[in-house]
Amino acid sequence: MKKSDKLNNELNKSAEEMMTCISEKRVVAPEEAKEIIEAIRIGNFPKSHHLIKEGQLVHDCYFLINGCVRQYQIIDGVDKTTAFYTDGQGISSFTSASKKVASSYYFECLEESKLAIISIEKELELYKKYPNFESLSRDGMENQLGEYQDMIAKFITQKPEERYLDLLENRPDLINRVPQYHLASYLGVSAETLSRIRKRIFKK
Repeated sequence: MKKSDKLNNELNKSAEEMMTCISEKRVVAPEEAKEIIEAIRIGNFPKSHHLIKEGQLVHDCYFLINGCVRQYQIIDGVDKTTAFYTDGQGISSFTSASKKVASSYYFECLEESKLAIISIEKELELYKKYPNFESLSRDGMENQLGEYQDMIAKFITQKPEERYLDLLENRPDLINRVPQYHLASYLGVSAETLSRIRKRIFKK
């Protein structure tokens, strides 16, 4: 098989995957789906690749088809994990994108990751043309904002062990996909404290 044929097959397969994701959320007309897919490019990124770095202006939005991406900041020289994204989640530095300011965050692939990418300019154009696409994107954003609100509330009100138990219940896939020191940072504890928490839980 020629390299160009292989690439076309992969792009066609990725387009089908995107269409499946779109169709599961909301019924769209064929012409709408076609233009949305044509506006999207598919990127395959290796582990440790940074989609966005602090200080960059953000021009694209991402949809994670498969893989795992970590959001983090460097505060006083210390790496602080603030979010994890996995299959089926949207990714962007929303403040940077909406206000056209430099991103405050890094977004790093923790695994080989396949993402659908669309420019913010093209996305806004499609919103005006296709209300269903805007509704689809808004639904996803509202869901994620709700999750962030819950996460912040739990971080404020729960003890570290309760946060870990909540993670086990609601995002158990992260336990084996993410290094423990990143999980510890996300939970607001040291790696040593997280290790003690896990030992206590396993003894119960």
